[in-house]
Amino acid sequence: MDGIYKNGKVFSIKKSQPILVQSEGVTHDKEFYFLSNLDQNIAVIIQTVYCFKQDGMNSSKNVANVIKQALAKVLVHFYPLAGKLTISPDGKLIVECSNDGVPFVEAVADCSIDVLGDISTIPDPAMLGELVHTVPGAKNILEMPLLTAQVTRFKCGGFVLGMTINHCMTDGISAMEFVNSWAETARGISLSVPPFVDRSILRSRQPPKINYDHKEFMEIKDKSNMERLYQEEQMVYKSFHFDQEKLGRLKKLAMEDEVIKSCTSFTVLTALVWRARSKALKMRSDQETKLLFAVDGRSKFNPPLPKGYFGNGIVLTCCLCKVGELIEKPFSYAVGLVQDAIKMVNEDFIRSTIDYFEVTRARPSLTATLLITSWTRLSFDTTNFGWGDPTQSGCVTLPEKEVALFLSKGKEKGTTLLLGLPLTAMKTFQELIQA
Repeated sequence: MDGIYKNGKVFSIKKSQPILVQSEGVTHDKEFYFLSNLDQNIAVIIQTVYCFKQDGMNSSKNVANVIKQALAKVLVHFYPLAGKLTISPDGKLIVECSNDGVPFVEAVADCSIDVLGDISTIPDPAMLGELVHTVPGAKNILEMPLLTAQVTRFKCGGFVLGMTINHCMTDGISAMEFVNSWAETARGISLSVPPFVDRSILRSRQPPKINYDHKEFMEIKDKSNMERLYQEEQMVYKSFHFDQEKLGRLKKLAMEDEVIKSCTSFTVLTALVWRARSKALKMRSDQETKLLFAVDGRSKFNPPLPKGYFGNGIVLTCCLCKVGELIEKPFSYAVGLVQDAIKMVNEDFIRSTIDYFEVTRARPSLTATLLITSWTRLSFDTTNFGWGDPTQSGCVTLPEKEVALFLSKGKEKGTTLLLGLPLTAMKTFQELIQA
């Protein structure tokens, strides 16, 4: 029996042993499923939770069974998720379509779902971690399932679906499409966005053709000894909400010297976080710092990637400069760097990135780096398994210490920032961000 720790109290959760849910259709047994070079560098486990309140018209007593049966049906369409990750003869990640199945856990909590509070305002990885199923003792990514699910029912009739998924299988958009397809299957309706599962359209060119420097892979020396700070201090996770008024002020600040004529909420918030985090970590002025963020490449291709493309259609783009420049120059400088990095992403850049990995097998270096990922345009709050839309959803924890996440908060306008920093750095960051 495990427990949720909240406000000094312990609430117990009784979990079943995991059962393996297999695809109930064609299994594609003995096949190997190709993963593109855009999938190769992000084999990290993403943990998410979806919270549902009691629906007065519909008891949640059989919710786990409904979701489990729907999973077996939807895996017919998303069959690679029931397989296992392995290494191909050329040393890349590939999926063996074994139909081993997806570990599925049923759980019961002896408290109300309200105990969880607002999961976006006060991130609590220890608490939320009890609502997802992870495999104990797994030594590496090859020993972890590609997908797991846990349904936890609460005394009030509410329930939480906790899910883990390997990022090499989906980016945010295709993860959202999978979960929504799963929910549609539970409601007995046909898929609104059937998956396009053939990733071979993103194979590298032969011969490979690298047309860019790809500084996103560049190694940076840690002149500021930040690694010691991370080792010596406790990591603290906090969230910060930026409403429309705050974002409007940031846009005005970015354009006040008239260097840039227009900007978006994403570009100004990304620039603000990059600057404030660099200061908070006490980076030296001669320290090189890198900003990485994902750009959706689906529409950049001609023709665009097919609707429902199942896999990573995102590519990392990069800003690189000295910390002294980043902090001492006007805010418009940082915003301009972000805008230039976005403009750089076209089909040729994405193809060049694919070919760069084919030739070098390099992984993006994260020293002195901030990696921003944005979920603000993902419609996870419309995932209806038959008990209405989630009252809230979010991630359990961040996959790497260098990652910051932008989230939307239900129906509220604005953006919520979630990140982790060493304790003293977080105090400084909080002062800077709220100034």
